[in-house]
Amino acid sequence: MVSGVARIESVNVGHVVDVPWGSLKKSAIDKRPAQGHVKVHTLGLGGDEIADLKRHGGADKAVYAFAGEERDHWATELGRDLLPGQFGENLSTRGIDVDDARIGDRWRIGTVVLEVADVRIPCSVFQGFLGEKQWIKRFSERGRVGAYLRVIEEGEVAAGDDLEVLETRDHDLSVAYTFRAVTTQRDLLPSLAQEARCGAAIKRELKKSRVCDPAGHRLV
Repeated sequence: MVSGVARIESVNVGHVVDVPWGSLKKSAIDKRPAQGHVKVHTLGLGGDEIADLKRHGGADKAVYAFAGEERDHWATELGRDLLPGQFGENLSTRGIDVDDARIGDRWRIGTVVLEVADVRIPCSVFQGFLGEKQWIKRFSERGRVGAYLRVIEEGEVAAGDDLEVLETRDHDLSVAYTFRAVTTQRDLLPSLAQEARCGAAIKRELKKSRVCDPAGHRLV
């Protein structure tokens, strides 16, 4: 859902550094606002790095968007300042409910067209970076985790760009719903098979669960 004019508050990139959290002990979760226009290609933003290519990155997780309104919620909840990029997001948005977006929706930002493909699964690195006790549990219970986007048309984005919703899919598979389906409410998982634009990670979950597509073909 878009409220008024949706826009990009900040475009954020990060570099791989050594960290004390997680098994890899390296991360680029510390994203900082970039100045000017940033190139966006099939595998992500120019100048942005990814440490754990097994769990992050790839065509279906090229760009991560998180709502500035959600960051405001957590700033109030945690009683601390939280800055754009502090949730590890590439795009900090304003005026659009990212978690209400449907899997398969398409957005135009700057000269780029993006497609909602997957959801963020919080990890120990995220918890360590935020420095909040039981953060994974709290963030997951809130269930508003932001969206991973695939790049349909490459181009450039910048802070202040309008976010235009080009296409809204005709189903109820929102980002928030999809997060529940792949985590705490696995009984919802089969419904995701109706959307061909689901990311590869979601399709792997469907295959492991031996879910069939709408035509009755088993996804194995």
